[in-house]
Amino acid sequence: MWGKKSSAKARKRVDLFTRQARTPGGAQPSRLGERRRKTRRIVLYLIGVAILVCIGFAVWGMWQPGFRIHTIEFSGGDDSLRPIVQETLRGTYLGMLPRDSMFLLPEHAIRSRLLATDAKIAAVSITRVGFDTLSIKLVLRSPLARWCGLAPTPDVEEYCYTFDSSGYIFAAAGSSTPVAIPLKLYAPLKDGTQEPLRARIPVIADSPATLDFASELKTLGSSVARIVVHGDEVSDFLESGTRVTYVLGQEQEAFTALTSARSNFNLADGSIDYIDLRFEGKVYVKKKAE
Repeated sequence: MWGKKSSAKARKRVDLFTRQARTPGGAQPSRLGERRRKTRRIVLYLIGVAILVCIGFAVWGMWQPGFRIHTIEFSGGDDSLRPIVQETLRGTYLGMLPRDSMFLLPEHAIRSRLLATDAKIAAVSITRVGFDTLSIKLVLRSPLARWCGLAPTPDVEEYCYTFDSSGYIFAAAGSSTPVAIPLKLYAPLKDGTQEPLRARIPVIADSPATLDFASELKTLGSSVARIVVHGDEVSDFLESGTRVTYVLGQEQEAFTALTSARSNFNLADGSIDYIDLRFEGKVYVKKKAE
């Protein structure tokens, strides 16, 4: 009995010694953990203060005159658009950051407003020059030809517009407006829109070979005065008075058939009423005398 008690006391002493060995100093680990947590809070506090100081310094710097836009230079366009850019740069972000700061330049807003202001502008290039100057280059659209409606209307004065190579209508056109291809186009507008300005002409965007075919007809003796698109058919009216009709999208096949039969007609003297190329491998010619 005495031996068992002695053995139990020995085990307790061993266990106590083991716990003391694992946690030396008794309550010391809890004090060490508290110091570590306190140190961590201090470090986080200092980091937060440093971040706030950096943000404050950055905001202060953005308001400095040396980093704000004072000069706007235009090239390739009308300098009268300057007030639009100035208006876009006016004001602040979130009530604290200046919009005219070189570091916070609202390029997308400037570009969007200039494009929306003038349909003749095709692209806008914005370049920073130093820390207080903005250089803006405008790329203007090139007039390709005239769009004059859905179809010619006899005895009605036409009101035409100019469009570029993508089929985008961007300006009203007078009789003296210079264009790359001197002809009139009559075709539907995209989505059936009624307002021509800023509308697109699908036949030009989707079938650019339509104008190529008209240019190729000139090599056969007469220039094209107007093109009329109706459904999936295209009619080219020549200066000589001849009409050439083919299926939209089959310009190459139509021109090949036309050149193969050119010995049977003359497009320059006005003797032909019309030529029908709508049927594959066939060329139907009607002379005015018939």
